[in-house]
Amino acid sequence: MQERIFSAALAVAFFLGTALFAAAETNPVIVMKTSKGDITVELDQARAPVSTKNFLSYTDAKFYDGTIFHRVIPGFMIQGGGLIPDFQEKPARPPIKNEAANGLKNLRGTIAMARGNDFNSATCQFYINHVDKPGLDGQYAVFGKVIKGLDVVDAIAAVPTGTIKGYENAPRQSVTIISVRRAENK
Repeated sequence: MQERIFSAALAVAFFLGTALFAAAETNPVIVMKTSKGDITVELDQARAPVSTKNFLSYTDAKFYDGTIFHRVIPGFMIQGGGLIPDFQEKPARPPIKNEAANGLKNLRGTIAMARGNDFNSATCQFYINHVDKPGLDGQYAVFGKVIKGLDVVDAIAAVPTGTIKGYENAPRQSVTIISVRRAENK
């Protein structure tokens, strides 16, 4: 009897482990090269399919190349992806559905879609949480997490900021997103 219970438990553990491994393998990973270093992000395709597809479509089009982090607030977040160094907005695609109810939390190192006052107004801009921000849960769609490069997030969050061309909390010296690419499978 004990052998059957052990065998059944082993089979369940193997099945769950295999399912979790398969799920982890399907999550896309991107590398964001910035003027402060590289940030590697794993996207949660299963829980945030609309946001992930949207972000990857901008990534594959090389839209983010040469954009800046235009809003930096230490102890909160770093935001970028929609403006070029002269603070002009790049033309974005139509807004997407807000997936803020996906259960993913605004924790340190998570990436989420930035948006305007309209709940469903996210386009190309994103932010990376510098610290846990539970007050944003259910309001802003988290769609991934930094798996390497939190030190770069910290370095960006530490740059001196001010108001530039009407943008508050803007880095006084540009922090550029050099490129965003899907990570190579090895």
